[in-house]
Amino acid sequence: MQTEMNTRLDEFESVVRERRSTRHFKPDPVPSDLLQRLFEVTRWAPSGYNLQPIHFTAVTSVEVRAGLFTACMKQTQIQEAPCIVVFSGDRRVVPHHLEKMIATERAADAIDDKYEKHIRWLISLSFSHGPVGLGWLWKALLTPVIRLFTPLFGLPAVHKEVWLTRQASLSAMTFMLAAQAAGLSTVPMEGFDAGRVARILNLPSGQLPVLVVPVGYTATPDIRKTRLPLEDLLHRDRWHD
Repeated sequence: MQTEMNTRLDEFESVVRERRSTRHFKPDPVPSDLLQRLFEVTRWAPSGYNLQPIHFTAVTSVEVRAGLFTACMKQTQIQEAPCIVVFSGDRRVVPHHLEKMIATERAADAIDDKYEKHIRWLISLSFSHGPVGLGWLWKALLTPVIRLFTPLFGLPAVHKEVWLTRQASLSAMTFMLAAQAAGLSTVPMEGFDAGRVARILNLPSGQLPVLVVPVGYTATPDIRKTRLPLEDLLHRDRWHD
């Protein structure tokens, strides 16, 4: 068993080490069934409260990619990659997904009555804007006061964009590693005008574009990147001067 686990870890480590951000792509299209499988893998990425707020918009149309090229600061990879994936987060994920998520969990016997009651209470506390939509305000004002007396996690009702960015990062990294394992290359992009991207893709008003990830076959296979040594990044128990 240990040998098998070590082999799986070795394979995964190779995928992680070999992944590089690629800015030049071959024009070869990514097979649609392969893209479908990558998204099937990606939907298993973890998400806060299992609400699964991240949507994937796969853009292969030349016309739409041309619009994204401008919205993404005319970066070359948008023109060259055969597919652009936009990861967007749903600001209204609770009314959109909560009941479906709970129904799916109950059908799979993954949660019981006690946990359902707890997760409903927790999500209400975390996301609710309260009466006339001003609940976020008192949560924002009271959070620093409450923390004087007891630990308190960040509330998505107050910091929704931050929360969605975390969720999108989990999904995008899952997608990029899956793509690498499939022999594809990717590059995560933060340099874009979110409003223009949303208009070009006709995203619903509650959808926030968080990351743009071109995917395809690299035209520069010998990219070299380095990383800082582990001892510069790893801290055990506490940081020390």
